[in-house]
Amino acid sequence: MLLINYKETEYYNSKDLALSVIGGRWKIPIIWHLLQESPLRLNQLEKRLPDINQRMLIRQLRELENDHIVHREVYPVVPPKVEYSLTSIGKDLEAVVNGICDWGDEYLAFLKENHENE
Repeated sequence: MLLINYKETEYYNSKDLALSVIGGRWKIPIIWHLLQESPLRLNQLEKRLPDINQRMLIRQLRELENDHIVHREVYPVVPPKVEYSLTSIGKDLEAVVNGICDWGDEYLAFLKENHENE
C-alpha cells in the first residue's frame, strides 16, 4: 500500500487527504463565499459568516492558505489591508462545493418530506 505523506501525517488514499484539507465546519462555506466573490477582506467574510468567531475564521483561512487553497494578499498600507482569494487549485473545488450545496438542498427537501409523514 502506498502511503501519502503530507504535513507530517500519513494518508492511505487521496480521498482521506482531500477530506483533511477541506473538511470541517467552516472550510466549505469559506470556499463557497470566495467562489461567489473574490477577493474578500476578513471583515467581509465575517459578515457573510456571522456564526464564526474571528479567531476561528483566521485559523481556517490560515489552514486553507497553508494547503494552497486560498491566497492571502497583504498590502503595505496603514492600516493593514489583507485580501483573500482562491488559488487555481482552490477554484477547482467549485464543482465539489456546488455538489455539496445541491445535495444539501436535496437533503433538506428529504427531511421536510419525511417530517410531514411522521
